[in-house]
Amino acid sequence: MAIEKITMPQLGESVTEGTISKWLVSVGDKVNKYDPIAEVMTDKVNAEIPSSFTGVIKEIIAQEGETLPVGAVICTMETEGEGAGTETKQEEAPKAEAAAPAQVQAAAPKKPAGEKGRYSPAVLRLAQEHNIDLEQVQGTGMGGRITRKDVLKLIESGNIPTPSQASAPVQASVQTVQEAPKAEAPVAAAAPKQAAAPSVPVQAGDIEIPVTPVRKAIATNMLRSKHEAPHAWTMVEVDVTNLVAYRDSIKDEFKKREGFNLTYFAFFVKAVAQALKEFPQMNSMWAGDKIVQKKDINISIAVATDDALFVPVIKHADEKTIKGIAREIAELAAKVRAGKLRPEDMQGGTFTVNNTGSFGSVQSMGIINYPQAAILQVESIVKRPVVKDGMLAVRDMVNLCLSLDHRVLDGLICGRFLARVKEILENISKDNTPIY
Repeated sequence: MAIEKITMPQLGESVTEGTISKWLVSVGDKVNKYDPIAEVMTDKVNAEIPSSFTGVIKEIIAQEGETLPVGAVICTMETEGEGAGTETKQEEAPKAEAAAPAQVQAAAPKKPAGEKGRYSPAVLRLAQEHNIDLEQVQGTGMGGRITRKDVLKLIESGNIPTPSQASAPVQASVQTVQEAPKAEAPVAAAAPKQAAAPSVPVQAGDIEIPVTPVRKAIATNMLRSKHEAPHAWTMVEVDVTNLVAYRDSIKDEFKKREGFNLTYFAFFVKAVAQALKEFPQMNSMWAGDKIVQKKDINISIAVATDDALFVPVIKHADEKTIKGIAREIAELAAKVRAGKLRPEDMQGGTFTVNNTGSFGSVQSMGIINYPQAAILQVESIVKRPVVKDGMLAVRDMVNLCLSLDHRVLDGLICGRFLARVKEILENISKDNTPIY
């Protein structure tokens, strides 16, 4: 027998940590290789972690609600094979640790002080918002670490330990325990300034909704984008009357033949992919001392659920037909809403197209999907009176709103790019725009 470690995988290119949202196995369960063992949330994806081995779950180290860095051990598994010595050591370690608390019980408060730097941002924020003294909280996480779940339980129970409630026995225990908080006082005092939450009065009837790990991760990524990338914004009006007429004339037959909808959005994504091929500077990323112009054109599309926003990727969009793009849009959206999006579905995006028009929006300014250099918002198609050939006519019009990272892109190249997208869309017709 051997003891194998299963670690937190990297579920996206820029993902550095993940939160265990739910364990699908328990200690003693036998699992096969590739069987899902846990559900994990990151800022980019909700995913199931597959087992890397066939064997029996020996120990679950990471607790539900706990956020761990990529590569951290989340559980151990007993597998068939060589390594009995490893198994013996693993079995003996808990025995030694079990005896330790009884021998040094008086010094137990030292551990939280030493673990202060390992509190997750979610735990620190909740503690600051509810004035919780984390020194008095007993953690259930790895090595006694306090998890978000521990703090939420305290808040729900109403038995919140505050700094003023510190008991005399703890203060009067061993000398080294008294000195530890003094050494860390400057850090504790600085923390609220770095992550201070706004003071929002809560009145009768108000509902307090805890921030989920996914929502927190989205907020972090959006804040980073706004802080690091100097956003600029531009917009063009596009006459898509011919596009609307063409799509409406074939949508029913297409749905009957293919089994999924031919949406307007598929035409927009195809036009953007074609323009990106002609203006590759738009398909770039900022990398500090250099700009990386990406070879592949992989378009991220924003898909919203009731409480989160995900950006799955259409790979090599420039090589796909309008039908192929429409199918991928339908499949990716279905995966998001069913919670079955895989990590690989989220990776490799180089440019984002957001279908804000599906909500009736006619003008918006998107936040760039970091570290990409631009995001294009496709607004709602509306009928408007416009002047055409010197006469007033009612046409189907749409606004295309582009947010850009001004470190990477300038107005000239973005203006030319948008003009090309506009040209492609305004010249769509049955004669020159194949669907297949």
